[in-house]
Parts: sequence; structure tokens; C-alpha cells
Amino acid sequence: MSGTRESRGYQDVAVAVPVTVPYVRYSIRSAHWFLGRALRLLCEGAGITKDAIDGLCVASFSLAPDTAVGLAQHLGVSPRWLDHIPMGGAAGIVSLRRAARAVEAGDAEIVACLSGDTNHVDSFRQNTSSFSRFAVDAVYPYAAGGPNMSFAFLTQYYMRTYGAEPADFGRLCVAQRANALKNPLALFKKPLTLDEYLASRPIADPIRLFDCVMPCAGAEAFLVMSEDRAKSLGLPYARALSAVERHNAFPSDPIQIRGGWVLERDRLYGRAGLGPEEIDLVEVYDDYPVISLMQIEDLGFCAKGEGPAFVRAHSFEVEGTFPLNTSGGQLSVGQAGAAGGSLGLVEAVRQLTGRPLGAQVPDARHALVSGFGMINFDRGLCTGAAILAAA
Repeated sequence: MSGTRESRGYQDVAVAVPVTVPYVRYSIRSAHWFLGRALRLLCEGAGITKDAIDGLCVASFSLAPDTAVGLAQHLGVSPRWLDHIPMGGAAGIVSLRRAARAVEAGDAEIVACLSGDTNHVDSFRQNTSSFSRFAVDAVYPYAAGGPNMSFAFLTQYYMRTYGAEPADFGRLCVAQRANALKNPLALFKKPLTLDEYLASRPIADPIRLFDCVMPCAGAEAFLVMSEDRAKSLGLPYARALSAVERHNAFPSDPIQIRGGWVLERDRLYGRAGLGPEEIDLVEVYDDYPVISLMQIEDLGFCAKGEGPAFVRAHSFEVEGTFPLNTSGGQLSVGQAGAAGGSLGLVEAVRQLTGRPLGAQVPDARHALVSGFGMINFDRGLCTGAAILAAA
């Protein structure tokens, strides 16, 4: 047989019961506790016992020495389909993608996708010091304990290449703070003005204080099942139309200015039968605003390098011309480790089912969610995106 077999979009796949274990700045609890709490909320929200969950997908940085199978023993579940997704900010998309295919194939009927982490007083420093071989060899020798320096490199290069100004990044941060003020679970409770953003202290030039997420503890989770199963349980749900992932894209680029979305976006939109102009809200992975701009470009909402002009031409609040990170995103809700990779997906399901924690995007029918994870010295390795529709 010659040629290649192009995979199709999803058929009869529902995403339901979006839950958040409320974030806290620090916690002495383990990641197991936050993930277990998320599973309990899933069962309560679906009106099922944990025995009904026969698929489990887990993402966590602080679960070690356990993996997903060890967590299954802690939680007292016996899945017939199991996956562990160590992909950080891309884990939510990858979890959805693989769980959807498992449901389609009949390998599982109800898959619980859990992502979360704890945050002890010193755990962020400890995690970043051994995050990857590149972190050990290339970042720490520069006395930069974590991703700030890496993203400073990316931000500097983007600004020089495409003429972005600090205020362009600030507009995104200010809009997301406005969205977060309507979300009772967001850690940031004070309004943010553009002047305050521009006056904030430098962290790693050109990154400022409000360009950085706040590490915290918490969890995000959702269930994947067939639409018929969701209906039988009486659950509001969003339909999964398509999802893509691409890893280590463009390795020959001297520094990252594009991600794997460029290579996969035609498949993403083609499988969904939609174009960028038909998307009503966008949830991007936002550990730093430069990555939000990169995703807006690479997902086809504007051409490469036109991100700054796009930001100046649009408003990003829930009621704006381009609703973006409608819960507030990680920049204003917080980054609970690997849970950051599912924050946007959980919010998209809430928006499409008319049950947001904050403000509702009017007439929301289609949502695009993208993920970005595993930053090494000069690039993130994992990218993904999904399109969901209201049922």
C-alpha cells in the first residue's frame, strides 16, 4: 500500500465536567492530594463513582517518584487505559488528544484527565534547577535559576526582529488582569494599568515583573467520553473537533520565533472544518506574553511578525474584539505547575457550556486552545492545539 493515511477529526467525543482545585500560593500538601481532590470533584460533578472511570491521564511535575500508575494506586482506581504526559504546558492538549482516540477506539469509556502540582516554599527553585539537561548545562552556568533568562532571550530577539514594544506585551497582561478580576479563583485581585505594567521592576531584561507567572499549587481536570455517554449522564459538554501536537519543531532555528503550530495548523483547522475567522475565543498558554504573541501568529490569526500590530488593533477582554485567556490566564490566575497546561482547556469548556467562573463570551460557539511546554535553553519543545465546539 502506498501513500500516507491522514487522520480524521474526532467523531462523537465530548469534553465535560471542567473542574479546578482552587490555587494557593504555597502548600505543604503533596501533588497526590491536589490530583486526588480533582478526581473527587470530577466524580461529584458527573454523578459517578470512581469505579466508572476506566481511563486515566496524568500530568504533574511534583508527583515523583510516582508516575500515573503509582497515582492510580494512591487514588484506588483501576484503569484499563493509562497515560502519563510529562509535557508541562502542552499536557492538557496532548491528554485530550490521546483520551479522545481511546474513547473512539473503545479502549476506555470515561477518561479522567488530571493535571496539577503542589508548591512548597522552595520547590520551584528545586524543580527548575534539574528541569532538563539543557537547564543544568546551559541555564544555571549563567546564574539564571529558571526560565526567566530563557524567555528574556526569546523576548529580546522577537522585539529586535519584529519591532515589538514593551507596551504590546503590557496590553495583553492588562487585559488578562481585567478578565481575572471577574474570576473568583484567580490569585491576582487588583486591577493592573498599562502605566503600572511599564513601571514594574525588571526581572531579566526586557522581562518585567508582570510578564512572569506566579508559581502556586492547584489542579485542573476534565472528563473525556462519548457524546452519548455525556447525554446519558445529563452532563453539559463541549464537542472535541480536532487536536494536534508537534514536538521539537524547527530545531535548526538559531532561537525560537515559531513553534510546531505552524506545521500543524492546516490539519487543525481542516479536521475541524473551520478557519481562524470562525473562532470565538482563544485560550493560549501564557507563561510569558511573548509566547502568546507567537501563538496568535503561528495559529493563523495574523502573519508572522504582525503580532505587535494585531495587539494594537484589538482588545482582549471577554467582551473585546478578540477574547483571549478569558479566565485571566496564568499571568493573573497563577501557574499551578502542570495544571497551567490545562487551565485554558478547562476554561474553554466552561465558556462553551455557558458556565464560566467569570464573565461569559457572548454567543461562544467555537474555542481554540493551544499549549506550549518544556522550555529548554532557547526554545520550548512541545506544542499542541485543539478546537472545541458548543454541543
